[in-house]
Amino acid sequence: MECPVCKAKLASRRCNLCLRESPSEAVYCMFCGALLEETEGELDLEERILCPDGNCTGIIENGRCTVCGRPYEEKSCMS
Repeated sequence: MECPVCKAKLASRRCNLCLRESPSEAVYCMFCGALLEETEGELDLEERILCPDGNCTGIIENGRCTVCGRPYEEKSCMS
């Protein structure tokens, strides 16, 4: 993996699901969102909830983003 700014070689690891590289310290794949420790099963892309911050690559688990910690409040429809 290469730094987009200085072009230095960065330590990375490959996702077993989508086969793309993320930084070695990443918990989730930057591209498909799979947990890098447990990417042997299939990722349910329909059920995951992305972070409400459009710049963050995290997903919502237990009411908070796994990367930035931003809380997630599910919107309900008012009739």
